[in-house]
Amino acid sequence: MKRLARSLRKKYRYLVDARTVTIDGVTLISDKGRIPHYLRDLMYREVYEDTERNVLLKILKPGHRVVEFGTGLGFISLLAAKICGPEKVNTYEANPTIEALIRENFQLNRVNPCLHMAAVTRDGRRLLFNASDNIISSSAFDRGISGKMIEIESIPFADVLRSHSPDVLVMDVEGGEHELLMSDGLAAIRHILVELHPHIIGQEKVDEIRNHLVSKGFVAETQDRKTFHFHRI
Repeated sequence: MKRLARSLRKKYRYLVDARTVTIDGVTLISDKGRIPHYLRDLMYREVYEDTERNVLLKILKPGHRVVEFGTGLGFISLLAAKICGPEKVNTYEANPTIEALIRENFQLNRVNPCLHMAAVTRDGRRLLFNASDNIISSSAFDRGISGKMIEIESIPFADVLRSHSPDVLVMDVEGGEHELLMSDGLAAIRHILVELHPHIIGQEKVDEIRNHLVSKGFVAETQDRKTFHFHRI
């Protein structure tokens, strides 16, 4: 029944060319003039960010402190803010070309998580960032994908953790996960929700991340496609 209802909603959205979509109480801009077709289709089918969303809906509690790396369009940070409170959510986005979209999505929902327009690296160095037209492929890694190269600032990972003391870390940084998660500064974090990208960093580095987190007291709770949930016992 739920699947049928979702299918009918998708057909209706295509029929009326819906300019916004609401998923689990979060409204997002889906205007075809601003959002790539691939992302619009995910929104219309209500599977946009579904792997992260499903985990967060289970684990987040009011008052949890959440830090997200890779804001994207703001969906996950908005979902977290509605559960934990906007003052408890800090989200970092490296791609300056999508800042206006993020802030408009926040405005649509009348919720304002703390948005930081900067990358996060181990050492706070400046980066060359490829801002891809399809948004989700944007990365500081050379992936051979067309886009606009931009020099951007970054903030040291340790400074972010020290500033916010998160319980929950959410990360989708298109290859930057190895540099950050091989850190020793994860002691206060209870949950890590991360998208691992073997097609970008290689399976060996993915395995290194998993082994390192286990050595720091985490267990791999669930895996759904590229998304992993690690929980500290």
